[in-house]
Parts: sequence; C-alpha cells; structure tokens
Amino acid sequence: MSQPAPQAHPVPQHVHQAQLQVAAALEKAEGKPVDLLKAPWGEVERAVQKVLGGAFQMNNPEHQTVALGLAGAFAMRLIQEHQAFWFPNRDSPEGATLGFPDAIIMLSPFGAAMDALGQSKLSRLDDLAADIRRSLGQARFGVGNPAQGAGGQQPKLGPVDYQRLFDPGFLQFVTLDSNKAKTALESKPDSLARDVRNALGRAQQELPPEARAQFEGQIVQSLQRLEASKSLIEQADRAPRLAELMAHLFATVGGTGSAPEDFWHDIVLPLLFIGTPNSFPPMDDEELDLFRQGADPLPLFVDVVPHAHPAPDEGLLGAFEMGDIGLVHPGFARIGALRLIRIDAKRIKPLLEQFDPAKMAATIQAFGAEVAKAAGQPINESPQGKEMLQAALTLLADLKRAVTQGQGELALRRLTEAEAASERALAAVRKGLQGSLIIT
Repeated sequence: MSQPAPQAHPVPQHVHQAQLQVAAALEKAEGKPVDLLKAPWGEVERAVQKVLGGAFQMNNPEHQTVALGLAGAFAMRLIQEHQAFWFPNRDSPEGATLGFPDAIIMLSPFGAAMDALGQSKLSRLDDLAADIRRSLGQARFGVGNPAQGAGGQQPKLGPVDYQRLFDPGFLQFVTLDSNKAKTALESKPDSLARDVRNALGRAQQELPPEARAQFEGQIVQSLQRLEASKSLIEQADRAPRLAELMAHLFATVGGTGSAPEDFWHDIVLPLLFIGTPNSFPPMDDEELDLFRQGADPLPLFVDVVPHAHPAPDEGLLGAFEMGDIGLVHPGFARIGALRLIRIDAKRIKPLLEQFDPAKMAATIQAFGAEVAKAAGQPINESPQGKEMLQAALTLLADLKRAVTQGQGELALRRLTEAEAASERALAAVRKGLQGSLIIT
C-alpha cells in the first residue's frame, strides 16, 4: 500500500494501524487484496459489509476500528491529491484532523467515515472529496477572495498554522461569577448580540478596527444566526464554542494568563505539590549528565524532587480528580468535548495559600547550586530557563489570587494559540460589557 513519506505527512500511529488491520480484514473477506487508496468506494463497501457482518453500529469497538481504518485511507487519498496533512487537534475523536495548504479547510476523516458507514453509502466520501476539490479550486483562483487578485498567490498553510488556529492546546484558569454565567447562557441570542455590539462600541479606543470587525463578523453574526426564540444554552449543541465564549465574556471576573497544557501539567502545577523543601535527594549520574549538557534547574527540580503533598495518580493535569470537575451550567451536559469546565479548588487551595513566589524561586536557586556543585560546573542560567521560571511563578501567583481572593467559581478554559493571542481583545470587550444591562 503506497503512501507519501512519513516525514512529509505524518499519519497518527493508531490511524495507520487501523488502516493496516482493515486492509488485512478486507483481503481475508474477499480472498484478494483491496486497494484502499485506488479502489472505487462501492467496491470497498461490498468488502466492508462482509467484515461488518451486518449493519454498521457506531458503538461497536470493532466497527469503530473499521471506520478509523477507512478514515486513514480516505485521508491518504486527499493527501495524495491535495498535499493535505494531519495536524494535532484535541477536539477530534482521533486526536488529529486533516488540513489543506491552499485554503482553511478542516476535515475529520473519522467523522466522515462514520457518517458514510452509518448511511451504508461509502460513495458519500466521493461527494465530500468533490466538495473539497471544488473549494480548493475556488481558493486557488481567488474566487470569493477580493484580496487575491488575478494571478495572485496566497501563502501556503502548514500543520503549525492549523494547530495554532484549531488545536486547543493552551489552558487558562478563570474565575466565573456563576450568576452572570447563568444569566448570559439563559438569555436569547439577539439580546447577547446587542450587548456585545454595544460593548464593541464602548471599547473602540482599546480595540483596533480589524479586531472589532472580527468580533462583529464572527461573534455577533454567529449569535444572530441562532434561533431567536430559544436561549443560548438551549442551542449549545449547535454552537458549543459560542456558548462557552459568552460565558467567558459575560462572567469572567479574574483568572490567570494562558500557557501550553504541557507547561501546566509538567512544570507549573507540580511545583505546588512539591512545595519548598529544605533538602534535596541526591542526583544520579544520568541526571548530572543532563545538567552538564545544559539542562535548566527547573525541569530537573520538578523531575527529581518528590512531592511534599499527595497529588492524584491520574486525572486532569495530574492535579484534579475526576470528581473535582463539573459543569459551568447543566445545559452543557449534552455537549461532548467541552472547553470550559468548572473546577473544585479545594485540593489546591491550601497549597496556593502557602505558595510564596520569592521562596519558591530561592528554593529552585538553591537546588541549582547544589546540582552544580555535584556536577562540578557552574549553575546553568540560560535566558530561556529564567523566562520559564518567571512564567511558572507568575501563573501560580495568578492562580493563587483567583482561588484565594476571587469572588466566584474556578473554571478551566481550553483555547487555541490564536485564541490565547486574542485574550487582550476579549478583555477589552469584557470591560465594555460592564455597562451592559445583562450583567448589571
């Protein structure tokens, strides 16, 4: 089965394995190989029906594997035709999504395969491919894009661009006023649209024109497209990101900056559970070699020094049990992948009350000095290491303020890198909403 070089278009390993399993199952069922990359989907479907042994059942794990394998084959066809690529996306059931270099088109091959199998019509994948081909053709010739003149060429998009725009890999803790959140979510969309538009007017001096135009075009118009007779939360399954954004805009009264999820999980929150010990465990040769090779003291500190306070073995960010997680509003219960969830802070509140940024910085400095002495070389003080430590201490100081002084409920917000970059604009709109009738 031919495929592009892995380094050019990396395929998620579980998708690749499912594709191999399905190819083997189809060959066994047909008594001959079935080329998943070239055979007509009608031919593939006849073989798939033999493997399924009946109607497709979306909750059957074996049938899901078939769908995932077909998704891999469908994606590979698009990769070969359009130079599409996989990029990480935590919102996607398969953990990755397909993007295209010539236009912003995001596709879940697994979702497409599930829909086609559910309708017993794999030829729908041909229809979807034709739609993509048409959209990409329009993009290449500048149709519907006045900014691109005749013969103009748009810059190619890559996996990093898509990940920045669509993968919610950043996290931010916020304090929500629960009453304001309830009021906003249970309001009608036209009322919310009016309040947001008024806030944009109040924030004119703080928002550049392009940011105001983006809010107007994406947020206000999205609200106006919803049913006017129903509340926003009643339609949250149609527009879950919009509902979560409205809760954030109308109800956030404090919080932290945003940072990559790995940074919270691997550095920031472990510092809370480690605390500020007076002594450190001895370093082994491997750890000392890492230090000699330039490793900064902070990641070594987190990796080597044991927790002074017990942390959950599993759960969210290694800091919260599943029982600590809840809904911002009961209406979100029917939404699959939420990006805004309530967090019970009881586990981390006493640790935050003890947290002292200066004392933590001094502890890590002392650890670095001890490791440097054991390694027989000066302490590593790279600009990147200093920046990482300052960022971690700032986030913990923000979190301490939100939990110990905040008037509201702690919530965790998952956002993309692009959304994180626009947080200053959101803050200006939130400030403008202070004059809105809905939140007074």
